[in-house]
Amino acid sequence: MFDVMKKDSAKIALLGFGCIAIIAWFIGQGLTADNYQFFLSLRLPKVLAIVLAAVAISASSLVFQTLTNNRILTPSILGFDNLYVMIQVLLVVTLGSTSALVTTPMTNFLLSILVMIAFSLGLFALYFKKLGSNVFTLILIGIICSSLFSSVTGFLTMVIDPNEFTAVQDAMFASFNNINAELVYWSVIPLALCLGAFIYYAPQLDVLWLGNDNAINLGLDPQAITRRIMVLITIMISISTALVGPVLFFGLITVSLTRELFKSYHHTTLILASCLLSVFLLVFGQWFVEKVLSFSTTISVIINLTGGCYFLYLLMRNRIQ
Repeated sequence: MFDVMKKDSAKIALLGFGCIAIIAWFIGQGLTADNYQFFLSLRLPKVLAIVLAAVAISASSLVFQTLTNNRILTPSILGFDNLYVMIQVLLVVTLGSTSALVTTPMTNFLLSILVMIAFSLGLFALYFKKLGSNVFTLILIGIICSSLFSSVTGFLTMVIDPNEFTAVQDAMFASFNNINAELVYWSVIPLALCLGAFIYYAPQLDVLWLGNDNAINLGLDPQAITRRIMVLITIMISISTALVGPVLFFGLITVSLTRELFKSYHHTTLILASCLLSVFLLVFGQWFVEKVLSFSTTISVIINLTGGCYFLYLLMRNRIQ
């Protein structure tokens, strides 16, 4: 056990060094004494947004898999991505692309977060009070809602004016190229608090991973813990989605790779490792899009393509096993 912990600590230290190196490389490329102020003003908020999104998505996905006891599910299955896109389309359709709710980043950001959190809390209230304690019932409802949001969005984008459609087109894909620095800095505190709460609940998550029956025998209340953590997951995913846009498969990729690299069941180790790995992959991916592909595509397209293939691989592997 001591050897495993020592190896995990060495891997985490290596990931931390890799994150520092790739971030320093991403920020420092092409900086001179004449242009560093201009480039730093653009790159620092972008890098911070990447770090926040990576941490929020990976940590919430890891914890969500523990709650569902399933390693191929992520919070996006509850429909947050599709709900966010539908919100943006509805705002343009009902108020127009020149409305302050569309053009003012802070107002749009807060409204999107509040609607997503309100939807989630309403869903949780229905689930916990009316439908028992089977978390897969909640997932099924989330899938149905996600399909509904996607259908509404698809219909509205077909009838919307083409000039108005350009106002919501960017919201359909995750992007780190037009990050609002003010929104990034405002997101740091709530995401840090949620991450701290995950670390606080990590010992209870270790027990919960053994199953509800074993958790109850060991003195835990699985339903109460699930309710609290689901609220934290909602906050993290809502802020991340409103900040950078929908990223469907990224949590699945990073958490699965983390579980392959780290055989530990301690959630403190897994959460930290998944956050570091996701930061490294997302910063490297953004650098690849900018420097190698010359912005010919977005990172969300690469993530969805890679994640979709990886998801099919996991399904096939689990079926064979």
